[in-house]
Amino acid sequence: MKTTPRTLGLATAISLVVANMVGSGIYTSLGFQLQNMQSLFAVLMLWVVGGLVALCGSLVYGELGAAFPQNGGEYNFLSQLYSPLLGFLSGWISAIVGFAAPVAAVCIALGNYLHSVFPTLPVLTTAVLALLCITAIHAYKTSLGARFQQISTLLNVGVMLLLIISGLSVMHPQTINVAPSKAGWQEIFSNPNFVTNLYWVSYAYTGWNAASYIAGEIKQPGRNLPLALIIGSVLVMLLYLCINYAFLYAAPVSALQGQLEVGFVAAQYMLGSNGAQLFGIIISISLISTISAMTFAGPRVTARLGHEVQALQVLGRINRHGVPGIAIVAQSLIALVLVLFNQFQLVIDIIGFTLSLSTSLTVAGVFILRRKHAHLQPAYRTWGYPVTPILFLLINAWILYYGFMQKWQASLGGLLIIVLGAGLWWWNKKSGTPTSIPPNKG
Repeated sequence: MKTTPRTLGLATAISLVVANMVGSGIYTSLGFQLQNMQSLFAVLMLWVVGGLVALCGSLVYGELGAAFPQNGGEYNFLSQLYSPLLGFLSGWISAIVGFAAPVAAVCIALGNYLHSVFPTLPVLTTAVLALLCITAIHAYKTSLGARFQQISTLLNVGVMLLLIISGLSVMHPQTINVAPSKAGWQEIFSNPNFVTNLYWVSYAYTGWNAASYIAGEIKQPGRNLPLALIIGSVLVMLLYLCINYAFLYAAPVSALQGQLEVGFVAAQYMLGSNGAQLFGIIISISLISTISAMTFAGPRVTARLGHEVQALQVLGRINRHGVPGIAIVAQSLIALVLVLFNQFQLVIDIIGFTLSLSTSLTVAGVFILRRKHAHLQPAYRTWGYPVTPILFLLINAWILYYGFMQKWQASLGGLLIIVLGAGLWWWNKKSGTPTSIPPNKG
């Protein structure tokens, strides 16, 4: 098997984390949250809780990545810590739900934003063209994809900063109250809608673990991987809080409620109709960064599956530039099917349920790492251990319970994806092909 060289530095790793998170979630979530929540303090606390989960997860993943510095993310970690079956299932979930589904959702959001500016432009046509172009860029050469990723991430963050500044500079701001209150705390702890809205927030934070999927290509992974995960997560949490406050400060709640293109609506109050159209175009361009980041990181997981499972071995092929080109195309084909399916809400709910399961099992693995693999002595250790992983697991258990109660159809859809993956694994095992990940080489 051809070895992939370590060519990616800290800047690229951070840009992948930021770009994987900053995408359609922040520009599409707020309007739906305002539909069934009354307290603006509780609405902003959604983003604090989501950021706390991402940060706690990043702190743990940093240790796991320093101990097992190969590509694959959860697939790599769970195979080493639990069993090949759980590793394969996590990789299966990542390939379909963790990357292909979010890529599809961002493509749909991109199409909707451009359609708001240019009503004659078909949503699905735009989404498909964006997907095909970005696939072509990343399927050729890693250095080209890395350069494109850094530039598009800077553009993405720049757009958010412009929106924040514009929102806080409006001539006629809205009167809003985001101070803690008894009613706000009650809504957080007693309203099931607070927890189910965390699915939207979890989707917006999806990608906090992105750098772990390319650990095998990062220089000095024991140092750079934890730094990328932690810096990226903290930066995005601060941006998310600021931009949501700016949206609420600039536009009436009644205008934002139930709107998918909430950034475009807010921009109308910030900059007027013409300015909003310009920002709609800029936001659309910035969403390309997220599509790019997930097209960069996700296929590295799929390629690991190809190395271990005979039925998927074609996905493990690396081209002469060290790129898993077939895996990239395969992920984009799955995303293309989901784009044409065009069910944004259902896709988000399935993402929230299945990824919460996978990341919870992975974070719990840090206890196994400390107990059974103490000899590895990774260069980075989880800050705040054991409180950090326990807090992550408790919040995710809270999300999973209420999510299953309130959105059982999407939860069953997620379980069906897992069952299909288990069936493929057992079929592969019955055929006599080994399904085990190579032992850690440090």
